[in-house]
Amino acid sequence: MIGNLKPLEIILIIAVILLLFGAKKLPDMARSLGKSARILKSEAKAMKKDDAAAATPTTETVADPAPPQSTTARTIQAAPGDVTSSRPVNEPKPTTQA
Repeated sequence: MIGNLKPLEIILIIAVILLLFGAKKLPDMARSLGKSARILKSEAKAMKKDDAAAATPTTETVADPAPPQSTTARTIQAAPGDVTSSRPVNEPKPTTQA
């Protein structure tokens, strides 16, 4: 279907997109689309790496019932490189003073 488009139809589609969104918003939309594609690609690579690590046989048959406790707090990130939304996992609870 896309291969059947003629050059005039492509130009018409581009003109309609420019009229709908405006020339100022198109670069922002393209930037956010590219960022989303990079995040999706990195997450897909991480999932493949996790699957490959899980598929390798291990010699240990009994799992440790209590995982080791670390002294540093872990951090959850919403997206790679996004430090504004990072937060510690074990946040101290705010106390109210009367």
